[in-house]
Amino acid sequence: MAMLVSPGSLHLAGSAGAAALASGGAAGAEGSGRPAPLQDETLGVASVPSQWRGIQGTRGETVSCLHTLCYPPAQGQGLHVTGISWNSTGSVLACAYGRLDDGDWSTLKSYVCTWNLDRRGLNPQQPSVVVEVPSAVMCLAFHPTQPSHIAGGLYSGEVLVWDMSRSEDPLLWRTGLTEDAHTDPVYQVLWLPEPQHSHRFQVLSVSTDGKVLLWQGGGAGQLQLTKGFALLMQQLPRSTRLKKPPRGETEVGVTAVAFSSFDSSLFVLGTEGGFPLKCSLAAEAAAMTRMPSSVPLRAPVQFTFSPHGGPVYSVSCSPFHRNLFLSAGTDGHIHLYSMLQAQPLTSLQLSHKYLFAVRWSPVRPLVFAAASGGGDVQLVDLQKSSQKPTVSITQTQDGSPVYCLEFNSQQTQLLAAGDAKGMVKVWQLSTAFTEQGPRETEDLDQLEAQVAT
Repeated sequence: MAMLVSPGSLHLAGSAGAAALASGGAAGAEGSGRPAPLQDETLGVASVPSQWRGIQGTRGETVSCLHTLCYPPAQGQGLHVTGISWNSTGSVLACAYGRLDDGDWSTLKSYVCTWNLDRRGLNPQQPSVVVEVPSAVMCLAFHPTQPSHIAGGLYSGEVLVWDMSRSEDPLLWRTGLTEDAHTDPVYQVLWLPEPQHSHRFQVLSVSTDGKVLLWQGGGAGQLQLTKGFALLMQQLPRSTRLKKPPRGETEVGVTAVAFSSFDSSLFVLGTEGGFPLKCSLAAEAAAMTRMPSSVPLRAPVQFTFSPHGGPVYSVSCSPFHRNLFLSAGTDGHIHLYSMLQAQPLTSLQLSHKYLFAVRWSPVRPLVFAAASGGGDVQLVDLQKSSQKPTVSITQTQDGSPVYCLEFNSQQTQLLAAGDAKGMVKVWQLSTAFTEQGPRETEDLDQLEAQVAT
């Protein structure tokens, strides 16, 4: 059965960039040490269902495909999976359908879909819930404690919040296209606890228009702007500013955001210019901008890190160390930075094409995953090697890009990844990727101790 609801319609199921972005791009830098992707091979375990395919690492690490999810109408429109998110129980997976190649997708009909993986009789081609959206969805994030609430960012610059349990009208709040709204596509949204009420949350959004905005649900279904930041090239810390600062207002396009697990006001931004930025929600300096806003816009940047060879599409702060974070760029490299120095502690070339996403493991301090424009998902265990992946998983057989991935923090053996073919694959990780080693946190501390003095 289907119910059409404006402006976002919901179906209840019965029984960033240039053209090169969508193709995965090609990094300018050449490098060695990248292993050929390991092709699928069947696991020699009798209890594993025949539809599971496994990828074997060098020392017994295995990864098997548990689910391949898709929404055929979205695939029929040629839509990409632009974002994925696990809900607070770890049993429901949401995906955003949109487009990441060049074009005006502001009026492209797209979808947000959810699957309940614990439901009996799961149909991988029939989501539990489908919401139609009147503009390409670029990103989404489940609420940290409300298992049916999802925030999404659109190509049009709008931010929306849906309650997927409301079959009649799932749309809870929207920013609308007011003067406060983003004027460029929204590339990431996330939920932040309110400073005085940790059980209440606001939505934070970032965009290539150079703004970082905090929204709160209000009356009449409207998201109200509560705090805003604007990034201008002229206000970046002087030591790392471009050699010849441009004249006039020059916004810094923001493509990604990650918050510290240890300091709720500290966050890192990825930018189109390729340089990660250390920022603070507590910043008081006014942004020197003429952009219209109903609240004063602040300048949040405290420190600028050494750049990648192209735009940074993803950043991830370590859940186990206050100073460490990762960034992934179009140069095919992952940089591991300390908050305390501009130069990366180490750099790994994982692909000769773009890297679109990187995420730290929620349970293994030295493990992270990256999604590449070459169609694979790379799992890196720094305890085993700081130069090459432990396992390379082939997600798309034709080399179409993998755009997004997320670990499941509740069911820690699960890793989901979405791609340009409109597919979401749920990978099951062996215990080698989920059980912490005896000296792992000490090894992580040693990594950070490499900070130049």
